[in-house]
Amino acid sequence: DIIPQPLLDQYLSMTDPARAQTVDTEIAKHCAYSLPGVALTLGRQNWHCLKDTYETLASDVQWKVRRTLAFSIHELAVILGDQLTAADLVPIFNGFLKDLDEVRIGVLKHLYDFLKLLHADKRREYLYQLQEFVVTDNSRNWRFRYELAEQLILILELYNPNDVYDYLRHIALTLCSDKVSEVRWISFRLVVAILQKFYANNANALGLNFINELVVRFRHCSKWVGRQAFAFICQVGMFSLCVFMCTFN
Repeated sequence: DIIPQPLLDQYLSMTDPARAQTVDTEIAKHCAYSLPGVALTLGRQNWHCLKDTYETLASDVQWKVRRTLAFSIHELAVILGDQLTAADLVPIFNGFLKDLDEVRIGVLKHLYDFLKLLHADKRREYLYQLQEFVVTDNSRNWRFRYELAEQLILILELYNPNDVYDYLRHIALTLCSDKVSEVRWISFRLVVAILQKFYANNANALGLNFINELVVRFRHCSKWVGRQAFAFICQVGMFSLCVFMCTFN
């Protein structure tokens, strides 16, 4: 009753490999690009009409097709709701996390938007995988690490201080020592955001431990770039540092 059945059948046939060879080699990509709009039109109650097509596109041999889906999976999650997302989208999301960098960047750019839609227990499972984003197929792809730092600043609100200290802190410290200055700068903001997270949640012990680690790692670094990093962290987060140092004294 929502759209004519022949029109839906025509859309679903766009994933047929024969059509890609005889009609348009980009037809699968166009299908992937339009899928969230079709899902929104049909409604989550009719997701079963699109599920097989979505899974076919998610395993397409063309990385451009998978990349298109990766960039929109967070929008589809909003349309489908938490139950269908956990059942049908999370496995595909996990596959994208292990894909080429051209595909992974799609889920990375909207990592916060996707994770916030998951239940807390399912969301916590990804703490173990966030470290994998630091490693890329091409080490020169510094924008990938820059995007990771930006997303982590947002993601902090999704986890408790202990999880932030145990998992995200290590990533932040690694990014602060990146070879590219742009990555280091955004990482200094991440470090300050972590300190503010501890302060806002009265996790003073964690905050002090983190500050001591910053002092040892950067303030007393044998290389000038490390000592410069500490100065910049102090500049970006003077308030948070002062609060913790006063508490320590």
